[in-house]
Amino acid sequence: MMGAVRAENLGKRYRQGEKEVVALEGFTFAFPQGSTAVVGPSGSGKTTLLNLLAGFDLPTEGGVYLGEVALHRLSEDERAEVRLRHMGFVFQQWNLIPTLTAWENVAFPLFLAGLPPRARKERALDLLEKVGVLERAHHLPSRLSGGEQQRVALARALALDPPILFADEPTGNLDAESREQVASLLFHAGQERILVLVTHDLELAARAERILYLKGGRLVRQEVPGPSR
Repeated sequence: MMGAVRAENLGKRYRQGEKEVVALEGFTFAFPQGSTAVVGPSGSGKTTLLNLLAGFDLPTEGGVYLGEVALHRLSEDERAEVRLRHMGFVFQQWNLIPTLTAWENVAFPLFLAGLPPRARKERALDLLEKVGVLERAHHLPSRLSGGEQQRVALARALALDPPILFADEPTGNLDAESREQVASLLFHAGQERILVLVTHDLELAARAERILYLKGGRLVRQEVPGPSR
């Protein structure tokens, strides 16, 4: 099923009263393995693009393909199953479940996928160790710092070892030290999967293997950063 994530002539339009708003238009790109950053001013279509690529929303024109599978032609339930099995997500707001501990948050996708309890806990603790917060495994999110919560969120995104990882402003709410820690972990994880990163942070984007610039809902430029990144 999995190959490049391909967007073909992808577009999204909304109605606002009598007015039609073009959020994204004519976007075509195949996202290969490795990291791709999507940048642009507010309202340029970045989050719209991510939502379409992940199947959270459906396009008005064009389509999204995962290998040979047309994501936009699947039912809502089928798209949810694809997200569970093949995609991981890291958001600006960490979206951890407040009543679950760190390891239970990481284990939650494993529970949804039907793994037995012992395997869920072992996998969750292993991932928390890899992102450097194993000692916080039994803490609720409210007892974690922002950087710790984002590392837990990254571990949760990797729980089922998805081939596709989406990140939407993943360092936006973090201090400088936590931003660097999360960025390093994120790009390391992105080396062996397809990582699509939406960000306003041009320094963060420059660490990606390729950068796509959106403006007014259109792809206006592509760039491959130099080796100094």
